[in-house]
Amino acid sequence: MELITGILTTAVLAGGVLALAALGEVLAERVGVFNLGVEGLMALGGVTGIIAVTLYPNPFFGFVMALLVGLGFGALFALATVVFRANQVLCGLALTMLGSGLAVTIGKSYSGMPAKATFEKIIVPYLSDLPIVGRAFFSQNILVYLIYLIIPAVISFMLFRTRHGMNVRAVGENPAAADSAGIPVTLIRFCYVTIGAALGAGAGAYLTLAFVPSWSDGVVAGRGWIAVALVIFAGYRPFGAVFGALLFGVITAIGYVGQARNWPISPTFLSMLPYLGTMLAMILPVFLWRRLRLGFTAPAGLGVPFFRDER
Repeated sequence: MELITGILTTAVLAGGVLALAALGEVLAERVGVFNLGVEGLMALGGVTGIIAVTLYPNPFFGFVMALLVGLGFGALFALATVVFRANQVLCGLALTMLGSGLAVTIGKSYSGMPAKATFEKIIVPYLSDLPIVGRAFFSQNILVYLIYLIIPAVISFMLFRTRHGMNVRAVGENPAAADSAGIPVTLIRFCYVTIGAALGAGAGAYLTLAFVPSWSDGVVAGRGWIAVALVIFAGYRPFGAVFGALLFGVITAIGYVGQARNWPISPTFLSMLPYLGTMLAMILPVFLWRRLRLGFTAPAGLGVPFFRDER
């Protein structure tokens, strides 16, 4: 019983990193922009959070600063891909290399340094006393509650229950038709790509201020790429992304527990489990969800730049 509780507790923490980054990518891809720079954004957010709390030991300050850095680099990416219509894949890869390299450079003096301030647990009365799931789900830091409940609920409501959300989805599906209807395609794409990038950087700050909590070269460890894969696995839906992130959190937690308890399994294999899970998440839906494929297809305009004069 205690083992299961421990796995779930770690899974919720580990999955929060992926969930926040995936939610940001959902916003970007829903408006038709494919951002492969999540890995670099997470690295920048992670090192920014550590530097910020070193200067002013408040985790909320570190998290907000990471969001602002994400907004800045997201605006740069949106300027290139949305305004100047550069190749989205190449720009995303460039952002990953730029962000990762810059984070390593400015984070050298902070490598291995514990965070000066971290997010404390908030225990929910009564619910935290539930067997097995109580401590895992209701004795976490405030970011966990935001990532798993508030943020996906807000995004889902906006996308599927509001007129603005319908416009956002129209921009991702058919930007030419949306433009004909008077929807500001370029503005909507720019805004949501930028917000999505901010959430990606926020995921990096969550990693170094709540999950690890410290900075080191390679601490992101491919989580940005897993977040991109999660969006596809989730069918471009917010709660699907959160559920998928929790599954990956369970896989990660099993690897940690296996190494801590010296299971007779190679530590290399246990460390590989999240990436193996990513491959399965990309392959299995093709075979298991054939009848539901239409509900999990990418927006028709994803990756396609919008040229107004070519409508």
